[in-house]
Amino acid sequence: MSAAVSPLAPKSYPDMPALAGVRMATAAAGIKYKNRTDVLLMVFDKPASVAGVFTKSKCPSAPVDFCRANLPGGVARAVVVNSGNANAFTGVKGKAATELTGKSAADAVGCATSEVFLASTGVIGEPLDATKFAGVLGQMHADATGDFWQEAAKAIMTTDTYPKVATRKADIGGVTVTINGIAKGAGMIAPDMATMLSFVVTDADIAPDVLQSLLSAGVGRTFNSVTVDSDTSTSDTLMLFATGAAADAGQARVESADDARLGSFREALNDLLKDLALQVVRDGEGARKMVEITVTGAENNGAAKTIALSIANSPLVKTAVAGEDANWGRVVMAVGKSGEMADRDRLAIWFGNVRVAVNGERDPAYSEADASAVMKQEDITVKVDIGLGNGQATVWTCDLTKEYVEINGDYRS
Repeated sequence: MSAAVSPLAPKSYPDMPALAGVRMATAAAGIKYKNRTDVLLMVFDKPASVAGVFTKSKCPSAPVDFCRANLPGGVARAVVVNSGNANAFTGVKGKAATELTGKSAADAVGCATSEVFLASTGVIGEPLDATKFAGVLGQMHADATGDFWQEAAKAIMTTDTYPKVATRKADIGGVTVTINGIAKGAGMIAPDMATMLSFVVTDADIAPDVLQSLLSAGVGRTFNSVTVDSDTSTSDTLMLFATGAAADAGQARVESADDARLGSFREALNDLLKDLALQVVRDGEGARKMVEITVTGAENNGAAKTIALSIANSPLVKTAVAGEDANWGRVVMAVGKSGEMADRDRLAIWFGNVRVAVNGERDPAYSEADASAVMKQEDITVKVDIGLGNGQATVWTCDLTKEYVEINGDYRS
């Protein structure tokens, strides 16, 4: 974990309320890090509805396989997360580690292994010694408490410099419900149907299939629109749990994704997912600047997103941002290589509110001083109009600094 907290970190953290139906505990098992918590147990004392989205990597981790197998059951009683080892590319040993962890958690909580969900984050290719934390799960179950969100977020950190938490309130049929979420991630961030690791819990009473449709729809403009370094992790896991405790306050269970009562909840969930996703980008390894890239005028929304990600993932764009260089030529390059339709002579580009290029050439009123002033800011907006259609998309990224190379150059040592 980096010693210095990212300069883009939140200036304050929300008070995370306890949420009825879920308890948590952490432990220091010494998986990789010394003198810090590296295991999280989340317990649902009554069966909770569960939904999840996972990495699209063709080399997924053993815990991702484990979760995918259990997800169709729709019920969760326990979640075990460890940091320091991803349990990915670990062959039969990896599968054995998930089976031992699943069984240990099921025994501790008193449920079926099919109601347990696992996630691991850290080094790829190192066997995970699950015996290190299998023995502590019983005590963790006894110690678990509801008022523990900040500690839970800290336990799942790897190269993160700060814990990522968010909370929202929503209304379902006149009953107030709460949504809490934690996330981890700082590098290997180019999600594809998920983020590194994120766990979101609500006390709402919502059926699993409805929860799944809300989550699958919610990731498109949030976690699937952020990139730190264009690399999709083997372990990307985003899970959403509904404890159903709000039923005690009179909330009638939501059984359909078309239920009109979901409006407020959907909006609050999407806002929370975006909050967590942007916290991940703001903790990008070595990041000093946050960049919001909006593409308009593309053939369609899909094309706009492809172009926006081409810009966001370009090492040349990202190093120009790090150097505070208003180099729109890098942006032109990234648009041109995206593979989507573009017309060089219709392109317009803005850094902040300064238009630097129009009609395929430098803006006649271009001011180097104004453009440079924008690039000195911590939060930079880039807008590109393709001039062809109505497609638009926004993605978020960060700059690429020497620190990123340093952090990843000695990640295993």
